[in-house]
Amino acid sequence: MRWVSPAKGSGGSGGEKGVFFKSRLKWVGLIGLVLSAVSLFAHFLLARYTYGFAASEYHQSSSITIFSWRPIFENADFSSDTAFYRRLWGPVRPFDSIHPYANPRGHYVAPATQSNGFIFVRIQGGFHEIRNSICDVVVVARLLNATLVIPELQSTTSSKGISTQFKSFAYLYNEDQFMVALAEDVKVVKTLPKDLKGARRKKNIPSFKVTKSASPYFYLHHVRPVLNMHSVVELVVPDGGCLQAVLPPDLEEYQRLRCRVAYHALSFRDEVQELATKILYRLRASGRPFIAYDPAMTRDALAYHGCAELFQDVHTELIQHKRAWMLKRGIVRGNLSVDSSLQSRKGLCPLMPEEVGILLRAYGYSWDTVIYVSGGEVFGGQKKLIPFHAMFENVVDRTSLSVPWELNKMYGREANLVDKTPKPSSPPVKVKKKPNDWKISGTRPRPLPPPPARPKYPYNIEGWWGWVSESDNEPDSTVMELRTNAHKLLWEAIDYTICLEADVFVAGFDRDGKGNPNFASLVMGHRLYQFAASKTFELDRKEIVKLLDEIRDHFYQANHTWITSVRRHMRRSLMDGLIEESTKSKTLSFLSFPVPECSCLRNSPSEVPSHASSPSVRSQLHKALGAMHHCPSWMDGDVPSQSTEREDDEYLGKDESDSSVAGLLFRQGVGGESPEGGVEVSSKEDAQIEDQEELEGGER
Repeated sequence: MRWVSPAKGSGGSGGEKGVFFKSRLKWVGLIGLVLSAVSLFAHFLLARYTYGFAASEYHQSSSITIFSWRPIFENADFSSDTAFYRRLWGPVRPFDSIHPYANPRGHYVAPATQSNGFIFVRIQGGFHEIRNSICDVVVVARLLNATLVIPELQSTTSSKGISTQFKSFAYLYNEDQFMVALAEDVKVVKTLPKDLKGARRKKNIPSFKVTKSASPYFYLHHVRPVLNMHSVVELVVPDGGCLQAVLPPDLEEYQRLRCRVAYHALSFRDEVQELATKILYRLRASGRPFIAYDPAMTRDALAYHGCAELFQDVHTELIQHKRAWMLKRGIVRGNLSVDSSLQSRKGLCPLMPEEVGILLRAYGYSWDTVIYVSGGEVFGGQKKLIPFHAMFENVVDRTSLSVPWELNKMYGREANLVDKTPKPSSPPVKVKKKPNDWKISGTRPRPLPPPPARPKYPYNIEGWWGWVSESDNEPDSTVMELRTNAHKLLWEAIDYTICLEADVFVAGFDRDGKGNPNFASLVMGHRLYQFAASKTFELDRKEIVKLLDEIRDHFYQANHTWITSVRRHMRRSLMDGLIEESTKSKTLSFLSFPVPECSCLRNSPSEVPSHASSPSVRSQLHKALGAMHHCPSWMDGDVPSQSTEREDDEYLGKDESDSSVAGLLFRQGVGGESPEGGVEVSSKEDAQIEDQEELEGGER
């Protein structure tokens, strides 16, 4: 019989307990790791989806920081029922009766079931050129009874490095909305049939490179026969349009078709529209009206109009280089060197942000006015905006009202790009030995040899401007730059929406790099169509430069007489600017002035306005807008209030008095104290400003 130790006998149960204890520790550790992972995931999720909304939700209860913008206001209360408010922000009374009406009038048939063939279009250019071109190609398709293939935008093709989830046109606009909105006008398809698509790949289809001045005769007698023969034609549109802006009277319905395309069919895709709506909400969250300002200072426009001398250093060189490139290709005529100051006095150069700021302050907008700057970075750098920021505290743009992840969501999934462009390397250092001939040849003293050239290292030629001093030819764009150009279309789409909805719109320039109406002109045309009474300053730059030259030596110490002149001019520009646009811009771009073809007059039939016999208002209105039809009866449900002659004259700048211009031009600070030693304006004088309708009120 074998004897067993008691200690050894009990070892089995103890080992089992140890194993169980260790396994329980493992489970506890595993559960802890899982909980930690879940906690981290929840934190990241909350950080991602609440970063953009926390600020705006919190802002509803108080005025706080919205993203990187911290609104600062002098007074918490903002009264909107005063004459001073109406002068700054109120509608333009003479235009209250103008309403959008782009529906067909008279006999207008739907597109035929059997078309003459397909039109495939490739569109080049920027945002405003694309928008103009799309409207034109729809009209051309209707004119030729052709089926339109969704246009291809060259700036948003897959080769530009953009997200693959969008295809060209769909990168910017909503394809389905485009097709549905034009169902009664033109037959639209997304792609060519397979056989024609193969012929296009082999370049076996006829192609036309059309200009923006092409006439209906050209399409009916040159393009249509080819279309009937081959069942397909390709149109290449490089100039921001493919049909003349002014059409014969018998084709007026085609002008209204342009309006239906631009203002109803062309809708930005959902991601772009969603972000634009968010930014607009954040702008209005403070409860204040805002101004949209488009500087329109692009390198191409400055080069085309010869405005290089308004800048300095490398920016002047860049503008001159671009102008030389335009001269070689016949885009612009004239000399390379142009007197920029003379061009500016002719009104052919953009107004600088500082000059626009002075005009706005002189008109009466206070230092805490909310101003949205569109167009991205101004050419010349942020230093051009420093004086503007000094005059207005609440200057914002797209970047200060959005966060990076919102922009990335709008861009879609994009591949990581690696810049494979070879970077210049530093030259090898050569050690030169002193020649022995120096010691033995010639008599002394002898002239010293020239010093060696300074070696150029990579940091000397890096950056977007480095090529200027190295080459006469601008380098080809990298894929990253092409992607950025595609992103700019989305940025301009957001800016377009904000500028359209702004309470006041002002532009520093209205021409692009080819002398045609630019982004700002499209905005002004759309505002005239949709909100005719909205305040849109269409400044006469030639007259403005004359006024600014009067105080060029003392910009910030303007007298009351000068302020009155500026205010009178800016008031008159609300109507005189329209007259100028109707004669100057409409011949180049119909969308810059879509009136009277796409609008109608809406008056009360039972009430005759008190100023009906006034030749001043009616004659100027008809001169600016032309013969306009009356709105149909179904639009008479909400009759606009009739304005008095006194109110209309206010917008024409009549009977203005300068008897009570209060305060200095750039008074800023709490309590009415001027930082330059100005006097304090009494509350009694402020009350007079609010009560008198014709008063030229000062800074408040």
